Amino acid sequence: AFDLVVSNLYPFTETVTSGAAPDECVEQIDIGGPAMVRAAAKNHPSVAVVVAPARYAEVLAAVRAGGFSLAARQRLAAEAFVHTATYDVHVASWMGNVLTDTSDGTGWPAWIGATWERADVLRYGENPHQRAALYRAGFVPAPGLAQAGQLHGKQMSFNNYVDTEAALRAAHGFEAPAVAIIKHANPCGIAIGADVAEAHRRAHACDPVSAFGGVIAVNHAVSVAMAQQVAEVFTEVVVAPAYEAGALEVLTGKKNLRVLRSPSWSLSLDQRSISGGLLLQSVDAVDEVGDRPGGWRLAAGDPLDEAGLADLEFAWRACRSVKSNAIVLAADGGTVGIGMGQVNRVDAARLAVARAGQRAAGSVAASDAFFPFADGLQVLLDAGVRAVAQPGGSVRDEEVVAAAQAAGATLYVTGVRHFAH
Repeated sequence: AFDLVVSNLYPFTETVTSGAAPDECVEQIDIGGPAMVRAAAKNHPSVAVVVAPARYAEVLAAVRAGGFSLAARQRLAAEAFVHTATYDVHVASWMGNVLTDTSDGTGWPAWIGATWERADVLRYGENPHQRAALYRAGFVPAPGLAQAGQLHGKQMSFNNYVDTEAALRAAHGFEAPAVAIIKHANPCGIAIGADVAEAHRRAHACDPVSAFGGVIAVNHAVSVAMAQQVAEVFTEVVVAPAYEAGALEVLTGKKNLRVLRSPSWSLSLDQRSISGGLLLQSVDAVDEVGDRPGGWRLAAGDPLDEAGLADLEFAWRACRSVKSNAIVLAADGGTVGIGMGQVNRVDAARLAVARAGQRAAGSVAASDAFFPFADGLQVLLDAGVRAVAQPGGSVRDEEVVAAAQAAGATLYVTGVRHFAH
């Protein structure tokens, strides 16, 4: 009879991620190990099973003390079944996605599986009466926000995580140094600059009132100059891939500021939970032909010069991160007015213009979807917007183009939509 089973399974997942050939990966699928672990776990009333090296010291101490309590064996058995379940999910996922195609040509496998491990119990959820926890994916090709290291500050809240994910999505849409400031999952400022300090100044200037208590994401290392600017305004979270020497010392001087290091941000799939199921879609990466000026069609007005076209491309890329219906006004590499989350495009345009104020005159604008009527575009034109990028495709496109022509404004059609719900 066995009193204790200690088992390490073949390193299947590590073999796959190393880039090994399929035959080698198959060879690393453990058969006897999982069977032995499951048998021992099933017989936990009399057998202790250990699958985690991190438990070895605890196990040795228990053995020296005379054995395991039933409660300890039950806990170890539960861990063992989690271990084998996770192992099987990895094997089944690889089998159905790499070794063979179960998608019937759709690109979506017939079965998907995942495991999640509790990383933290949060104070509460979206509201104080809601319970909440953070779970990390059992397997991620590259670390994301859930794997970010917290360098300073209070515990992250549920809303902090939601806003920080939105901020990372917005800031990492650019190659140039970029900063996004988020409030309630929507940008109150996005900007690029010669350096992160300049980008932050521009992003903050878009809507300094809303930026109070916001979440800031940066796609490059935070400099001392930027850290000093951030320290002047109450901020909930700063997340960046790195911090230059001296920058952390400035930020950690703010007791309640949460400072995170997230080496990278990328998504392979966008997923949404619905009752009884899961929606999956490919990520809107702003990488279609129509997401670059070279893929746009000039529908009205004169072509923009290089600087104007750069601002319009910036506005177009920034628009992807704004909840629909979305209108973004931009100038000099930064947003100057954002109209987000409106149920009609006219109100989105009005909101963007109202937030921009006098800065609307001479700015450029992007709309995440087509103007169904000319009225939304007219709001922008009346405010002095000189150029607009929009997908086109409305049955009234001719009316929209005519409005731009009548105002002497430039209108580009991108042919690509960027709804964000």
